[in-house]
Amino acid sequence: MKLGYTIIYVPDVAASLTFYESAFGLTRRFLHESGSYGELDTGETTLAFADHALGDANFPGGHVAAHDSPRPLGFEIALVTDDVAAAHAAAVNAGATELAAPAGKPWGQTVSYVRCPDGVLVELCTPMAG
Repeated sequence: MKLGYTIIYVPDVAASLTFYESAFGLTRRFLHESGSYGELDTGETTLAFADHALGDANFPGGHVAAHDSPRPLGFEIALVTDDVAAAHAAAVNAGATELAAPAGKPWGQTVSYVRCPDGVLVELCTPMAG
């Protein structure tokens, strides 16, 4: 078993793709002509976005829209970078909300947290040593 992809349900797939390109320097791999599904090139595991209508079709009981929640949902996406301070500043400049400024952790990583306009919590962190 391996993790193939993560799909985040968002109000506007194209806007989320554009934000992640601008804020984090990721590259768009695909946007379906309907605008309801798109992917970013993030390495071996794909980060994808689908619109809430597709989520509603997949989950007849509904789902929680991250952007409607006043607090971040109980999951995060971690993006690894050698320069957390610069990545954090770029994300905030692109429209993310700062939740925690870059800080050193006892285990040696530098970590910060931002919340994207689509409601997703993103951890920016240096690679783990070793």
